[in-house]
Amino acid sequence: MSRLADLRERHPDDGPRKPPVAEPFYLPTGDEVALFEECHRNQLAVMLKGPTGCGKTRFMEHMAWRLQRPLITVSCHDDLSASDLIGRYLIRHDSVHWQDGPLTTAVRQGAICYLDEIVEARQDTIVVLHSLTDHRRTLTIDKTGEVLEAAPGFQMVISYNPGYQRMLKDLKPSTRQRFVALDFDFPAPGHEASIVQHEGGIGRAEAETLVALAAKLRGFQDRGLAEAPSTRLLVATASLMARGIDTRRACQVALVSPLTDDAGLLEAMNDLLDLTFA
Repeated sequence: MSRLADLRERHPDDGPRKPPVAEPFYLPTGDEVALFEECHRNQLAVMLKGPTGCGKTRFMEHMAWRLQRPLITVSCHDDLSASDLIGRYLIRHDSVHWQDGPLTTAVRQGAICYLDEIVEARQDTIVVLHSLTDHRRTLTIDKTGEVLEAAPGFQMVISYNPGYQRMLKDLKPSTRQRFVALDFDFPAPGHEASIVQHEGGIGRAEAETLVALAAKLRGFQDRGLAEAPSTRLLVATASLMARGIDTRRACQVALVSPLTDDAGLLEAMNDLLDLTFA
């Protein structure tokens, strides 16, 4: 094996990714499933916009199952570098090996690459996505000299929370306009109750009570609450209830306390719990 080939050898544990076997539970709220399928068929990159915990990640798991494509998910953060996405050289024993990053793995395997909360990543990291989100569908790996063409089935998907990010960070227009945007929000009450009932394992009446409570708690955003209680928090609360935890206590620890540390807001929300479960 030549020295260059040895340097480019991929990590032996970097095996093929497989699509989900069991169908992830997801209840469509509109035409998002059909739209995503058309985007995938036409090799269009997709941007999911919506509040935290409204079902964006579950939607992606469901779509990977429907399309029978591997799904590679990356949770973005301030320190995420281009090398974290593309790959780097690693020293193993007495040799140097190239380790593909998650983006490169997705490009090689024709997987769906899902970058969650993309605006948390550095701008110089986001730029590496551009050549994969237009007609080129290529990824340049400067360290190895490779220019990879995306395998059939590859798709770039990103997500972020517009309400939260508007105050802190945002995507540049040169990035935003490379994506088809699908808007997500918390489901309608009856729809949300069905999700909480199924995922949390509680009865319909209990699920409807939790959803009604969440609607009232979401009103506290007008009083300074940074993030509204999500469907995900409702499912966590329901899971505790299904295992015998007192309803009010489950709501306190899984629905109210995670939302804020502000003493005034917590007192007001706990008062609402007292009224609801008096």
